[in-house]
Amino acid sequence: MNRGSGKSSDETLIEMNRTAWSSGEENNGFHTSSDKESFQLENAAVDKQQQSKDAVYFRDGVRRIDFVLSYIDDKDGEKKQDRRKEFETNLQKAGLDLETEDKSESEDGKTYFLKIHVPWEVLATYADVLKIKVPFKANDIPAKKEVPMGWLFTPYRLPDHVMNPEPDYFTYTFDKSKIDFFLIEDKETLFPPSTRNRIVYYVLSRIPYSKDDKDKKGIKRLLNNGTYTSAFPLHDCRYWAKSRDSNCESERYSLYKHWARFSRFYKEQPLNLIRKYYGEKIGIYFAWLGFYTEMLSYAAVVGLLCFIYGVATFDNNVWSKEICNETIGGQIVMCPLCDKKCGYWKLSTTCSSSWQSYLFDNTATVFFAIFMGIWVTLFLEFWKRRQARLEYEWDLVDYEEEQQQLQLRPEYEIKCTSRRLNNVTQEQEWVLDQTPADKAGRFILCWTTVVLWEMEPYLPLTSKCARSMLSGATVLFWISLIIASIIGVIAYRLAVFAAFASIMKDSPTNKLDVVGSLITPQFATSVTASCINFVIIMILNFLYERVAIKITDMEVPKTHVEYENKLTVKMFLFQFVNYYSSCFYVAFFKGKFVGYPGNYAYMFGEWSGLRNEECEPGGCLIELTTQLVIVMVGKQVWGNIQEALVPWLRNWWVSRSARNHPESLYSRWEQDHDLQTFSQLGLFYEYLEMVIQFGFITLFVASFPLAPLLALMNNILEVRVDAWKFTTQFRRPVAAKAHSIGAWEEILNMIAVFSVVTNAFIVSFTSDMIPRLVYLYAYSPGTELTMAGYINNSLSIFNISGIPVENRPEDGENPDWYDSTNITTCRYRDYRYPSGHEKQYSHTMQFWHILAAKLAFIIIMEHVVFVVKFFVAWLIPDVPSDVKARVKRERYLIQEYLHDYELEKLKIQLSQNAQSIDQCTCPTTGSTPMKVEMLSDCLS
Repeated sequence: MNRGSGKSSDETLIEMNRTAWSSGEENNGFHTSSDKESFQLENAAVDKQQQSKDAVYFRDGVRRIDFVLSYIDDKDGEKKQDRRKEFETNLQKAGLDLETEDKSESEDGKTYFLKIHVPWEVLATYADVLKIKVPFKANDIPAKKEVPMGWLFTPYRLPDHVMNPEPDYFTYTFDKSKIDFFLIEDKETLFPPSTRNRIVYYVLSRIPYSKDDKDKKGIKRLLNNGTYTSAFPLHDCRYWAKSRDSNCESERYSLYKHWARFSRFYKEQPLNLIRKYYGEKIGIYFAWLGFYTEMLSYAAVVGLLCFIYGVATFDNNVWSKEICNETIGGQIVMCPLCDKKCGYWKLSTTCSSSWQSYLFDNTATVFFAIFMGIWVTLFLEFWKRRQARLEYEWDLVDYEEEQQQLQLRPEYEIKCTSRRLNNVTQEQEWVLDQTPADKAGRFILCWTTVVLWEMEPYLPLTSKCARSMLSGATVLFWISLIIASIIGVIAYRLAVFAAFASIMKDSPTNKLDVVGSLITPQFATSVTASCINFVIIMILNFLYERVAIKITDMEVPKTHVEYENKLTVKMFLFQFVNYYSSCFYVAFFKGKFVGYPGNYAYMFGEWSGLRNEECEPGGCLIELTTQLVIVMVGKQVWGNIQEALVPWLRNWWVSRSARNHPESLYSRWEQDHDLQTFSQLGLFYEYLEMVIQFGFITLFVASFPLAPLLALMNNILEVRVDAWKFTTQFRRPVAAKAHSIGAWEEILNMIAVFSVVTNAFIVSFTSDMIPRLVYLYAYSPGTELTMAGYINNSLSIFNISGIPVENRPEDGENPDWYDSTNITTCRYRDYRYPSGHEKQYSHTMQFWHILAAKLAFIIIMEHVVFVVKFFVAWLIPDVPSDVKARVKRERYLIQEYLHDYELEKLKIQLSQNAQSIDQCTCPTTGSTPMKVEMLSDCLS
């Protein structure tokens, strides 16, 4: 547990000598300014030319820059000037220190930079308001014993000062009135820069900028209306070199050196340093991404073994040998796959696709589908344990309630004009208003706090329902738009297949040695349709992202958590349909409703001429694999280009004129100003990308066991790309707290349950596994179990004379070998009685046996996997036992130390008031609970 800076001994300020910070008026247990800082401010040199432009301090070299605002003077910018003046005046009233860099000092000669520093008094006040935890005692629980054979992991470990940049403490929520309860060595380093910039942003989001309308407030609105061009906290140094200032932490340099470089892909992540520098919200994302990548390695190994099994048993593929055999597959004439433009064809032309299909459609497929159902449960359960440990180590155990109560969105407070009493607490909300203590109007460090009581803002039920209904209708419209586009792609497949079949029958590509047999009408149709579908997916994503943000803003969520959860649900529903619908079509609809020769099914009716697609004799599994690979890999490649290349190009272009400037002319705030902004929803898109990938490797993994391996390779790169991007290409994000991955956890659980169903159906209805097993054990000829004769058994016979004229191939479409006088029948993939039978063209008993076996397999597989899942979930506790013990130990110590602290304060009060009350003699005892009773007796 790494919880802030302070003394390394067990001594607390309860036991230390209580000397005043400085002489002056006392305010709630501490003074408003230290003598040390006052002295430095009075005597600091202000020669700008002697100060390094890479420094992160004011010109006095003492006050740290906690936040930077930039703006440009417009010719017609009087309103903006008035807003800035009022806003900055109110910032000073709130106790913040401001310093402006004139545009003449900037590299472009037109940008002003407003630097903001948070004095100790403001930090202490808002740390109390935001319930920030600080150390009160060094951790006295013995460290865990080293893992046996731990030396084997030495090459993957980072130095201890990088992995654990802070000492280990027990912590408690900061209380300004109990300042001497906590371990405070230096007020300026008690709160790390990430906490300081979070407090500044909290203030900036709530400061008004209009004298007439108090509802006009917040830096976000000022950025939107162009009053300020940017607002950001500073990186502590350049990423490629340490800071020249010895007082600067140079944590950015450490992160780049040990985390963001691609050569460190095999190293563990310095999560504590990430959390310290960027805040808990970003830290928890990288913890989850790293854990997910680690767990993927196990799934990737098992999937690779299943693929190797398919390669090793390649020669045992009897049905593919029959298809490729010229005396079997070469003599079977198949019925046309489309009307008029498709001719008769021989089964042997699907030889290559049959062999390819076997690599993913074999006995190991069933095992892997079951394994992934259990793996996803283990992943989610072990992540809960890892998350619980991080919650404790990062002081997030009781955070949820605090966040809901204290972190109202400024937009909610502005837009909700109605007020009411809080229904839960029956209390009114309170806000802080800081006013200058000096009657002359001078803004000095001494300031007072006035507590104002206001009614709680709320959104009326009628308005909330109307907004929700409009939002839901918008989401449904866009989902309908996706479905319409998918139907359009299906229509394209049906229309183009006939064209490809006609064009490619005499194509020169058929004569190519290696790939000639692979380029078939089915393959060409599948690949082009998948590519078109991918382009449509990207376009719809681009448009819908903006719509989703607009309608979520319209709903006016109360808290940041509620806002992200609402947006998460909207985006995931859309992305789920957008990315997976084409795969669902190939897996569960293609080839399932085609009819038979003479009675084919059509997509929009027979008038459309768009006959439903058939699967090849080898099944639709190989086409599902193709679809999955194109969409999944295409998304990952495109995502990495967007995440890495685009920011780099933008930064290169923006900083092109400053790249050759020496450090003295290119300040730290200008360097960061030229970087890309990490948006408030930037982390949301990172999660969304990974969760969509998680859906690909779980929902359809039975069709492609190598999907986890592809995801693993992508994620190893993704971790370092994201690290490099955060460290080098983006401004430092405002730190934020998060105790978990939020709504994504529920979405992952939903996908985990749904994946068991989809994989069971893929094995049953998309794969040919069940028909083969039924043939092997019930219909194979002779006494020995053999797959010989399976292909002939799986194809039904139809008399060519029974094909209607409108369905027959046109003249010239049939191949040269076709002789209508000698070939009177054709075959098709189904289990139906032949012509002349009393049940002509109706399903045979084997069809019903296979259907019963498929349904039985689905039920058995689902029950087996679900029972194992629930047993594993019950067996693995969500919170590790040692973490439970530490939480209990900390709560016990908090009670004990608070008791001792209050007891000592009571003794001091009694001694100070001894002259005004009757003298009484109390026995001297140790610091035990009995002292409370004795002091009570004295008081009575």
